[in-house]
Amino acid sequence: MDSDLELYYWLKLTREFEYRVSRLHAQNKISGGVYSGFGQEAVVVGTTYGLQREDVIFPLHRDLGALLVKGVPPGMVMAQLYGKATGLARGKDSGLHGGLLSQGVFGSTSMLASSLPVACGFALKFKLRREPRVCVAYFGEGAGSRGDFHEAANFAGVHKLPVLFVCENNQYAYSTPLSQTMAIENVADRAAAYGFKGQVVDGNDLFAVLEATAKATARARAGEGPTLIEAKTYRMLGHSPHDRASYRIEQERKRWEARDPLRLWESYLQVKGVDLEKVRAETEARIKAVVDEAVKFAEESPDPSPEDALTDIYATAVPGVPQIRVEPREDDSQEVLRPSDSKASQPPLQAPAPATPGSREESTLH
Repeated sequence: MDSDLELYYWLKLTREFEYRVSRLHAQNKISGGVYSGFGQEAVVVGTTYGLQREDVIFPLHRDLGALLVKGVPPGMVMAQLYGKATGLARGKDSGLHGGLLSQGVFGSTSMLASSLPVACGFALKFKLRREPRVCVAYFGEGAGSRGDFHEAANFAGVHKLPVLFVCENNQYAYSTPLSQTMAIENVADRAAAYGFKGQVVDGNDLFAVLEATAKATARARAGEGPTLIEAKTYRMLGHSPHDRASYRIEQERKRWEARDPLRLWESYLQVKGVDLEKVRAETEARIKAVVDEAVKFAEESPDPSPEDALTDIYATAVPGVPQIRVEPREDDSQEVLRPSDSKASQPPLQAPAPATPGSREESTLH
């Protein structure tokens, strides 16, 4: 497929997938929060499209499209949002709090910017092993004022790590505008304090994001250290479905709506001579089939069993606790941890001595 049409597919799949998720959430089929990236698709698609499978991304709660582009099966993503056993977190969490390392996706948490230092740890491993791999870690402009970001940026700068810090500047940290969170014009300006390049790009311009990412990854693979890419974009919807975003003015929203990244890419395809009506119809039909199948997979998947709550906790055998083993998934041949029927393969472990009632050790164990 032509790369321009492939990028069009990823942009539209990201939007349609999230739209369907919002509808399912309104029907109470999806528990937990839903955080739409509507209007920010060019950032996640542009920063992941050119990566290799061995590269690792650290997405956030609005970066559903990054998982899809990186190769996570759509059914598994939908099952994750449904809280099913076939999801990324095997039903132990919902939202995008789950990863798939076989596809180079590290799961996020609700503590925004907390994954940035972890990305530095991955990048340090790549550097020490002399592997030509990079990390792409996402954060919002609000999280750029957290200590996690500054510690990660300092460490990455000192050690010249192969990591890209991607700031999705969508103008609001929940309801707090950018002017209330920092006294400088650009988040990218902060990179200079840590000794590496910071670059501002139009986050609604897919070409600009692709170009900036390609240059930054090339520098990282060449051992030239990190880059901070600030993609200026706009969160078209509220923080989540319950937020009417009444703190924003209509003129501001319409100004950004006129620069919808999907519309901009369609305009480019038309100028290029593509039969947009035909391509749009074919792409939408293909995407509908993919999303329908993802929903079907999620709804037919089993809920996690109570026993699964005890798995994925201990790396070695603990008396009385079901063990875990690695076995292939049936759906996509990825590895998954399941309770083991046999303890013979696990190394013996000395049972801990009983704690004294009321002691600190007892409270820790329980």
